[in-house]
Amino acid sequence: MDDEGSDLPRVDEDSGWTVAATAATALALYRPRTLKNGSSFLVLDHFGDAQAMGATAEGLFHEDTRFLSRLSLRIAGLRPLLLSSAVSADNTVLTVNMTNPDISLSPDRKLMRDTLHVERQMVLGHGVVRERITVHNFGDLPLSTEICLTFAADFADIFEVRGQQRPKRGDRRRPVGGRDGGLVFSYLGLDAVERRTRLHFDPPPVGVPGRDNRWPLELPPKAYRVIEVTITCESGPEPADLPSPPGFDGLLASIRAWSRERGEQRAQVTSSNQAFDDWFKRSEADLTMLTTQTESGPFPYAGIPWFSCPFGRDSLITALQCLWADPELARGVLRYHAKLQATAIDPARDAEPGKILHESRNGEMAALREVPFGRYYGSADSTPLYVVLATQYADRTGDWALIREIWPNIVAALRWIERHGDIDGDLLLEYDRQSVNGLVNQGWKDSWDSVFHDDGRLAEAPIALIEVQAYAEAAWRGAGRMAKVLGHEDQAALWTDRADALRDRVEEAFWCEDLSTYALALDGEKRPCRIRSSNAGHTLLTGLPSPERARRVAQTLMAPESFCGWGIRTVAEGESRYNPMSYHNGSVWPHDNGLIALGMKRYGLNTQLERLLTGLYDSALAVDMRRLPELFCGFPRRVGEGPIAYPVACLPQAWAAATAYATLGAMLGVSFRPEDSSIRFIRPFLPPWLEELRIENLRLGTSTADVRLRRHDEDGGVSLNLLRRRGQVEVAVIT
Repeated sequence: MDDEGSDLPRVDEDSGWTVAATAATALALYRPRTLKNGSSFLVLDHFGDAQAMGATAEGLFHEDTRFLSRLSLRIAGLRPLLLSSAVSADNTVLTVNMTNPDISLSPDRKLMRDTLHVERQMVLGHGVVRERITVHNFGDLPLSTEICLTFAADFADIFEVRGQQRPKRGDRRRPVGGRDGGLVFSYLGLDAVERRTRLHFDPPPVGVPGRDNRWPLELPPKAYRVIEVTITCESGPEPADLPSPPGFDGLLASIRAWSRERGEQRAQVTSSNQAFDDWFKRSEADLTMLTTQTESGPFPYAGIPWFSCPFGRDSLITALQCLWADPELARGVLRYHAKLQATAIDPARDAEPGKILHESRNGEMAALREVPFGRYYGSADSTPLYVVLATQYADRTGDWALIREIWPNIVAALRWIERHGDIDGDLLLEYDRQSVNGLVNQGWKDSWDSVFHDDGRLAEAPIALIEVQAYAEAAWRGAGRMAKVLGHEDQAALWTDRADALRDRVEEAFWCEDLSTYALALDGEKRPCRIRSSNAGHTLLTGLPSPERARRVAQTLMAPESFCGWGIRTVAEGESRYNPMSYHNGSVWPHDNGLIALGMKRYGLNTQLERLLTGLYDSALAVDMRRLPELFCGFPRRVGEGPIAYPVACLPQAWAAATAYATLGAMLGVSFRPEDSSIRFIRPFLPPWLEELRIENLRLGTSTADVRLRRHDEDGGVSLNLLRRRGQVEVAVIT
């Protein structure tokens, strides 16, 4: 192994798979520039460099491997001065503008600062990067200097980048010249797969290409020079013929065509508030970038950098939040998970027949089972959430052809809930990992310390989480409704009865009268974890509580101990393990709040809902690029300050981006009745910061509608105008 210039982090692994990230990768410090396409993503600093100033989670990643760990640009040996750096609004191209510092060219000659303009543009395709560097001399004299590009490839698995130590690695070879005159880095992994990073230069550098590559710059006044670099990720045997990837302009055009196609499949939103529009458009662009087109349809990968891969829970919740505006995304998610549904018992993967995927990885460590996540099923909630999404998709679209297609998968999921999810036969859905390397906790709060009692003791498995019971109750009830439509009357009655019985069991076992909320969980002895948590808010989403208990849960969530001013904390201040800087025990997660917002709307709790939505809206305005992160710290809101960043939060994260859709759907109460071709806005309201809203391309079947909603009184009530209708669809406001 060649460890020259090794840039792998050498730190202790953090506790729990979910957050094994190093302090050196604190993304909150500088807000990296990110691009994603398919199974590839690019993380760079503001200069367009990777690891130019130290070991970080930067580089070019493809299928869970870092194919390029070092990329840096220098002019005359110096780093240029940064003028601007931004990813385009549609997330397709990174543009960096720089200039030169004062440079001594010779003992008696100096290149004055701001003479050169250096523009870097990068486009990312699936497994390929195209970079265009343009150097322009705006001075009055000719100049002679050089530009240098430095490259390195460590071929680190994503889990190594996150901080995990490996006892042994494969063979990392020294870079060699490529057949096309370029440069090739290669690595033979312990999985016997050769991975290569191929670089092509146009024009070629002087001398033999290597880690450092130099181009002389002889520029007359006002002249410019262009250098293009192509970086390609390869795995397996080296091809006999090297395919030519599309050029910079062609690649950019194809990516933008994909973005337009996705945009045409979802509703488009604009408003009277430019700041709200900025947040919504950023969320829309992030979702498009994070979505990968699969054989089953569009599928959102979870987030960059740690979770750019298929996740069950994340994709299902993202699709739920966006369902009113983008049913095609839900269709892709449902079909994708149907194909990967577990069919056999495999303890090493926490898999059992009917279970829905938790996570899928393609890197070397997953192939060698150094981590269990190659195809891993250790989540208790993905399976009931699958049935919940199928039910809501059917209600939203009336697409019974798809429901019939995946009906065997729905039935298998329900059988898993009954036979494997209910470990002790008490109707509750519990989890207890089978894989020694699997996740200890298997709800959405899956860090090791996220389920505990009021004295701080960790709960012992098998554990029954409150939100998982709510999903399961909704799954049984929704499956009953679908079965009735499909003519399975006996199953419909049986499943509805099971939903009723489960609801009664949850109310009896989880409700804490003195806390005015539901317990976080029951431990293996059926003792309630009497913790005020955001988990209880998910019961509102599914409609499990009575109206009175729903109101009390909402009041508890919006009390100062839980609502920090930006959003609802995962755990209330004052609880034994509360820490506003923890991953799951006091932080604020946008998607968590988005689901709770939808639940508040379900119960008509508009007063609490408006406060919550305003906090989320203000959060979006306060963060960089209007991009809500995966999570932020739960410190109380202070005047003149924004939310405090969590250091290794993913940016962007799919379900955080989808929160914009969830909050807007909650405001408007938008619902669909495919059986009579109607769209209804149930008791909609607009907050004071949103006077007017326009929604175009709101789809129901083959029909679409464009509508405008206006706030017309102090209570936030709205009037609706139908601007355009294509096909047979009726639109109305229900007050």
